[in-house]
Amino acid sequence: MSTTVTSQSGAMLDATAAAGRAALIGYIPLGTPTPDLAIEAITAMLDAGADAVELGVPYTDPGVDGPVVQRAGEAALAAGTRVRDVVRVVEALKAHAPAAPVLVMSYWNPILRYGVDAFARDLAGAGGAGIITPDLIPDEGRDWIAAADTYGLDRVFLAAPSSTPERLRITAKASRGFVYAASVMGVTGTRATVGAAAERLVADTRAAGADHVCVGLGVSTGEQAAQVGAYADGVIVGSALVKTLQTDRPWTQRLDDLQTLTAELAAGVARSRKDA
Repeated sequence: MSTTVTSQSGAMLDATAAAGRAALIGYIPLGTPTPDLAIEAITAMLDAGADAVELGVPYTDPGVDGPVVQRAGEAALAAGTRVRDVVRVVEALKAHAPAAPVLVMSYWNPILRYGVDAFARDLAGAGGAGIITPDLIPDEGRDWIAAADTYGLDRVFLAAPSSTPERLRITAKASRGFVYAASVMGVTGTRATVGAAAERLVADTRAAGADHVCVGLGVSTGEQAAQVGAYADGVIVGSALVKTLQTDRPWTQRLDDLQTLTAELAAGVARSRKDA
């Protein structure tokens, strides 16, 4: 790590490791289906066993988002969700669950338009943990790295199965909190199996210097969460959770569905090290 700033995500991952399990990190887009209802959904997810939150910022050109997350982002933008909504949503989530890190996952352009320093300042002021930047590489992230250091935020960069050893070293050195290991090449979405390359990528990323490595893209069941949690510090689930909110069922039933799946995933990570 490049600084001695305390990492919310790192502290959470240390705590779950001490408890003998991986962490469960749940992704919900900011305006799914509105910012206020997203708060309800995320608090329900936290109450059902999620350890941390990825709060997605909807964007018009979502390069790594699969169809489920794309639909959620399009609906959120059409309903008027904007980047400025991040602050009040994060504040509400931290008031509900102060110990749960809330990371914003955003493409770089919305943050650039908001202002890198201003976004970091406002996110930190709301209690946010940091930012996951899927389309920003460390080589081009000097402004963000500086702002993260100024405001004590985690900065999570991505590693892919195609990443070279040198790229992994650069990514591990620049990241704080954890490195996001993409289990497969491609976009987000539920899959029948998690890519076999994920375990090797986690090992290679740790060997490159990463303190914590969390795996995302494809996890959708408790069994998959247990498999990934056996070797990763954290298991990141997005599309499967978002999908529970995209049905025609009454909102309270959708929340029940979200909590049921979250509890299944939490049970998976809870037994992950026992199964290993």
